[in-house]
Amino acid sequence: MGRLEDLTKGARVVGVAPAGVVTVIDANWVGSDAVQLTYEDDEGNLRRDVVLRSNESDLSLVGDGRPWSFDADPELFMLVAEAKRISLAYLFDPYVATHSSDVELLPHQIEAVYDEMLKKLPLRFLLADDPGAGKTIMAGLLIKELIVRGDLDRCLIVVPGGLAEQWQDELGEKFGLEFDLLTRGMVEETRSGNPLAERRRLIARLDMLARDDSLRAQLERTEWDLVVADEAHKMSATFRGNDVSETKRYKLGRVLGDVARHFLLMTATPHNGKPEDFQLFMALLDGDRFAGKYRRGAHSNEPPSDMMRRCVKEELLRFDGTLLFPEREATTAKYTLSSDEMKLYEQVTGYVRNGTNRASQLREEGQGRRSAAVGFALTVLQRRLASSPRAILRSLERRRERLSDRVAEAEAERAQREPSLGLDVEVEVLGTLPEGYRLADFDDLGSKGFDSDELLSSELEDFEDRIVDEATAARTIAELKAEISDLDGLVRQARAVYSAGDDRKWDELSSLLQNTPEMLDRTGRTKKLIVFTENRDTLDYLVERLERLRGRPDEIVSIHGGVRREDRRRVQEQFTQDDGVRILVATDAAGEGLNLQRAHLMVNYDLPWNPNRIEQRFGRIHRIGQTEVCRLWNLVAEGTREGQVFERLLVKLEEQRQALGGKVFDVLGEAFSDKPLRELLIEAITAEDPVAQQLRMAAVINTTVGPRMEELIKEQSLLNHELNVASIAVIRDQMERARTMRLQPSFIRRFFLSAFGELGGKATQRETNRYQVARVPSALRSWHSGRGGGHLLPAYERVCFDRDEVAVAGRPLADLVSPGHPLLDATIGALWDRHGSLLRQGSVLIDPNDSGQSARVLVFLEHEIVDGSPGPDGRRRAVSKRFEYVEITDGGETLDAGLHPYLDCRAPDAAERELLAPSATLTGSATRLFARRWSMPSSTMWRVI
Repeated sequence: MGRLEDLTKGARVVGVAPAGVVTVIDANWVGSDAVQLTYEDDEGNLRRDVVLRSNESDLSLVGDGRPWSFDADPELFMLVAEAKRISLAYLFDPYVATHSSDVELLPHQIEAVYDEMLKKLPLRFLLADDPGAGKTIMAGLLIKELIVRGDLDRCLIVVPGGLAEQWQDELGEKFGLEFDLLTRGMVEETRSGNPLAERRRLIARLDMLARDDSLRAQLERTEWDLVVADEAHKMSATFRGNDVSETKRYKLGRVLGDVARHFLLMTATPHNGKPEDFQLFMALLDGDRFAGKYRRGAHSNEPPSDMMRRCVKEELLRFDGTLLFPEREATTAKYTLSSDEMKLYEQVTGYVRNGTNRASQLREEGQGRRSAAVGFALTVLQRRLASSPRAILRSLERRRERLSDRVAEAEAERAQREPSLGLDVEVEVLGTLPEGYRLADFDDLGSKGFDSDELLSSELEDFEDRIVDEATAARTIAELKAEISDLDGLVRQARAVYSAGDDRKWDELSSLLQNTPEMLDRTGRTKKLIVFTENRDTLDYLVERLERLRGRPDEIVSIHGGVRREDRRRVQEQFTQDDGVRILVATDAAGEGLNLQRAHLMVNYDLPWNPNRIEQRFGRIHRIGQTEVCRLWNLVAEGTREGQVFERLLVKLEEQRQALGGKVFDVLGEAFSDKPLRELLIEAITAEDPVAQQLRMAAVINTTVGPRMEELIKEQSLLNHELNVASIAVIRDQMERARTMRLQPSFIRRFFLSAFGELGGKATQRETNRYQVARVPSALRSWHSGRGGGHLLPAYERVCFDRDEVAVAGRPLADLVSPGHPLLDATIGALWDRHGSLLRQGSVLIDPNDSGQSARVLVFLEHEIVDGSPGPDGRRRAVSKRFEYVEITDGGETLDAGLHPYLDCRAPDAAERELLAPSATLTGSATRLFARRWSMPSSTMWRVI
């Protein structure tokens, strides 16, 4: 406790400023109970304040007020020195984030973060590794490393809606990084109305930002140290003549690039085969370098390897040099429709063909948007025809019912009009659009399809249900009634097929399950299997039939777009953890973000019309951690028009797989950039001469999944980053050396328990090296509220310091307290604010290993180069930093003192203090000698021990 009378010129005092030590420049009394102080804080800022007699309990003098006085408390001095060392851990442990994260990292992930991204700061980078290669892990590692290095305070992650919670979970569980999810409720409850400005670590849904103009405007008024955009290919733009057509998502991407100091794009499909579109995509990272309209030869044909990296699964290795991913094999399972099924197929296909031709007439008449909506609805109907008897029956029934309702509505409206208007009232049925979309967004729908590149799978399922029921080419009530009459006949046929139970497609799946050796284990039980379908009606139908076939309903689980997040996680855990659950039936909603490598078998009950979906589905099981050969069965109906397209495609794909390896799956979607698979299928369905169309189709597929695929793989190899065995050995050796220098968990535990206690906290041991923190002291909460990132909780049920101790059977999961964790960061920060000046003051320590009893000076040198001008936040950022301990003998010789030379030292006892008192003069001389030798004045950069 200090007194106002102690506030004299030159005194160094704690308690005047909110944090840290100040040096008194001048003190003027105001009466007898107040002093007006002019002082300098540790950052060199001059300030003035009035200190009252009632504040004396907060004041304390630091030593005798002089730097280099060597009278700081030795124990507290060592604690502050250790806080400084831990805060700079990355300078001697280049892989510090790997040691403080609960994840087993792989060579390509280490190289991506430490040899690619961290060497390119400020970062503008595209991470384009294959699906399942662990891009989320790489992003988490980058975030953790930047936090530990003090280079990241504000971080925004933008992801498709279905992946937001998964990102939140993985960052929290694997890296101890707590992120908030941006929600409508958060927007409404935020005091400023702009949660993007108030939150330091935030995960936002892509379309929530892209579709909301007010949110995007708020985003423009913020600044972020790092922005990560996952599935970044969804932020697309394209040239239309000399103009650029920008989607809302692309406009968002440009805003994200403007507000980010570091900007990381992540996607497994960066290139759609059109170089001009790829140029626009890369312009999100560097608008100057990729400016202007694409002209062949104007931009280098070489991939921008300095700004992006791509690794393909087939080339990734483990640390022992073995292949990381097993092989992938696909088999075509063909079946033949029954006579009744074929009759229904031909009738519905004729209905679709007629409707599509009428939609084409609408386009010719200038109703392009309506034509696109009708064409899309009819292709959905055709896909449901191929899906299952229940799917087509339910779809036809709903469509008939909805169109009948529209007739009734139109006739009621006509009855209220003047008779002179006539009997034929024009009817417009355009379908209901998802929230945030306008009809103008359908301009290109007829050619490219409105698939996962435009909507999330869960959103797409709901959208398809609505539009397939409503969109029609009928322009009058009479035409609408005629279409309803056609639907009556189709419904009767579909109901007869469904009631008969003669479903050859189901028969083929049943046979596969019971008779395919690869699907059965040694006991004859079905191995874990995923069955993908495209719509909810077929999913429910399959679950019912599988339950009857298996005789055990609890063996079957399902996921579709309507399943809530918590239920989806529960189903995923059931399938991966419960040995009794054998089959997962899923729509493409399960193709977004779920890790299902517990299984290695998959059936495409419905083949997607977007070839990228095949790889996305396969990627659910062909992921890191998969050890078995992944097998896929594609069900194809012989004799149907779309079946012929798929049959030829799959045969050609297998030929190329045998010739080129599993890489064919990685470029399948890109191969169809010139002639989309959807167009081939529509042409096959609507062709008047199916034989001639089949020949044209075969020629396109032979070219696309042939020379085109070889060309793409060759082009991809220019960009692919290949890690060979020798490179992996270098990474392994570097990590081994770093492991020997890293902050040992025992050091962090010892520091934290002492510093936490010094700051008024208490950690109670509950299990070996695991502690309970019942209350976080106010000093830590105060420090964190002003500067800390992440979530500092008011209490922790368990904390530990070694990742091997995070999980203990029968005990609560523990928080891993390591560099970057808010509890450790707040402890270091609060301790430094309170006692950091002790390093300038200095102390005397005893080295029990020094039998010579010689006097030595230990100097801590911190070198830092900062930007010449402050950044947008007013801070001057360090572009280079290092530190070292230098030992100076009494003869003036300087030696490297190692990484932590003081840890074995102890405080002198009373007798030693008296004996060592004269050495203060010698020590000061050595310090001045060192300063002259380096031609540098003694300064606050020098920490003297």
